[in-house]
Amino acid sequence: MVRLLLADDEVLVRSALAALLDLEDDLQVVAEAATGSDAVAQAREHRPDIAVLDLEMPPADGLVAAEEIRRELGLQIVLVTRHARPGVLRRALASGVSGFVPKTTPAARLAEILRGVAAGHRYVDPEIAASALTEDSCPLSARELDVLRAARGGDSVQAIADHVHLAPGTVRNYLSSAMTKLDLPTRHAAAHHAWQEGWI
Repeated sequence: MVRLLLADDEVLVRSALAALLDLEDDLQVVAEAATGSDAVAQAREHRPDIAVLDLEMPPADGLVAAEEIRRELGLQIVLVTRHARPGVLRRALASGVSGFVPKTTPAARLAEILRGVAAGHRYVDPEIAASALTEDSCPLSARELDVLRAARGGDSVQAIADHVHLAPGTVRNYLSSAMTKLDLPTRHAAAHHAWQEGWI
């Protein structure tokens, strides 16, 4: 029996998927979660074989929860996403995620993928993999990415500066440079764009 943790902030999606997967003779949903932090807590408590995590979950994203679960518990992770970004795929594979599937995947196909992951295989959706090979490279410097990563939470320039150990003026310069390169009007838009592309 393959024991599963399902984490998705959309209750209807999560409960429907849980019901469909529980129809499989060899799969059992042992825990559900609505946030990344709850997913980590449920993984600690129930020790499933595989954690199936929505990429777009609050408070950060499913990849942050995946990395924590992998680091602490060594569980297999399958990420499910509505908006597959090639940059995120690379981050996911680098952190040891075993599967990357779109939310359009039928439940029966997901069950097959989960069996494969339980047997030690990796699965990446072919369309996501193809787009990862043709994605444009990131135009931002490592420091610009650091500053945008810190800016994602909506903090003040001073708070960002404290977080990345730079002077506020230097942070403003990096933010301005990133906004110019991405042709976006605000640091929040630039940070969101960088996250969507999987650069941060």
